[in-house]
Amino acid sequence: MAAWALLPLFNQVSGKELSITTQTILWLFPSLLVIIVVVGILAGSYPAFYLSAFQPISVLKGKISTGFKGGNFRNFLVVFQFAISIFLIIGTLVIYNQLNYIQHKDLGFDRTQVLVIKNVGVIENAKTFKQEVKQLAGVANASLSGFLPTGVVRAPDGVFRNKTPDPKNALFTEVWPIDEDYLNTMGMGISKGRNFSNQLSTDSSAVIINETAARMLGFANNPLDKKIYRPTEVPNQPLKEYHVIGVVKDFNFSSLRDNISPVVMFLANDNGALSIKIKAKNLPAFVTQVEHKWNQLSPNQHFEYSFMDDDFNTAYRTEHRTGKLFLIFTTLAVVIACLGLFSLAAYAAEQRNKEIGIRKVLGASVSAIVAMLSKDFIKLVLISFVIAAPLAWLVMYKWLQGFAYRQNIQWWVVAVAGAGALVIAFITISTQSFKAAVANPAESLKGE
Repeated sequence: MAAWALLPLFNQVSGKELSITTQTILWLFPSLLVIIVVVGILAGSYPAFYLSAFQPISVLKGKISTGFKGGNFRNFLVVFQFAISIFLIIGTLVIYNQLNYIQHKDLGFDRTQVLVIKNVGVIENAKTFKQEVKQLAGVANASLSGFLPTGVVRAPDGVFRNKTPDPKNALFTEVWPIDEDYLNTMGMGISKGRNFSNQLSTDSSAVIINETAARMLGFANNPLDKKIYRPTEVPNQPLKEYHVIGVVKDFNFSSLRDNISPVVMFLANDNGALSIKIKAKNLPAFVTQVEHKWNQLSPNQHFEYSFMDDDFNTAYRTEHRTGKLFLIFTTLAVVIACLGLFSLAAYAAEQRNKEIGIRKVLGASVSAIVAMLSKDFIKLVLISFVIAAPLAWLVMYKWLQGFAYRQNIQWWVVAVAGAGALVIAFITISTQSFKAAVANPAESLKGE
């Protein structure tokens, strides 16, 4: 019942669409029954065989507790459970630290408050739609182009340093058609030169390149007015000449798992999408206004939109899901480890009941007794940390290698995980230790 009730939550976190069907029940319940029987037998076999080895005379004399002094297996379980917990704590902190870095890294463009209207090409006159949207209150700027930093439309192509289409002189780059409002709408900065202008006819053969393209073309020092050539849409025609009028600062238009690639932008019509930089506070009302404009110009076409920051976050959905799963499993692992530690602390306190009574009679303080009962378990947690910390660091280091732009594993992540495990363990142990320390010694010594 619990699995059935929690299945929607699991699907939401994992991104799956699992369901419990009649066919699933037919094989699931018998399998669970077999697992329960096997686990029950294995769990009961160890204490059954262990207790059966005691001599009857020892049991009748109350010396059964002497058989439990060897605790190597119990210590192994404590170390194993807390090593898993510490490993997951470090992993969770590293993942969320990387996600926080991604969210706040300067990408070279401003994705906030940008509304993207998709499939604008279905409108007969997309430029009219753009101009009418720009006149709405709350619009800072708008640009027509389907080539967005957070989009999936790409156009890799080769450009050449001279008129001869020699592969040795080619640079494989992204070639994006944009309009004169694109850079301002996206919040991109120009490091050298200027933006496109629809008032200058020569800009029809002009390009703006990013800093990476300037460097790879050999134009880093003086890129302005340099010539580049690219094929025309007509086959077997000479390469078309373009001159560089500006260099845009590098921006991350792909995942942060990849390095920034070269980009060449030229002035052309592309109605793949309309990006609107918004300064309005009431976003739902603004979207309704834009939809009204859409319906006036294209009443029979579906209105589809998204926000650029949401599109950006979608690219890292896997990392967000991994972080949530790590958090859930970390919580479960810590709870299970604490339950085991709590039971062992209660058992240890019971085994040393008379010793505690004698120490209290001789003047031992509550804090001294708590420290005595806790130190052995704290040592086990420290051993767990020594085992788990290097392994977690190695695994998460390899995970971070999948990002070209990443936050290195900070020392405080490991320190917080270790300190957190120690604090959790001490609180768990202290509950039983304090209870044993404040007990009346007469109760434990009355049989002596």
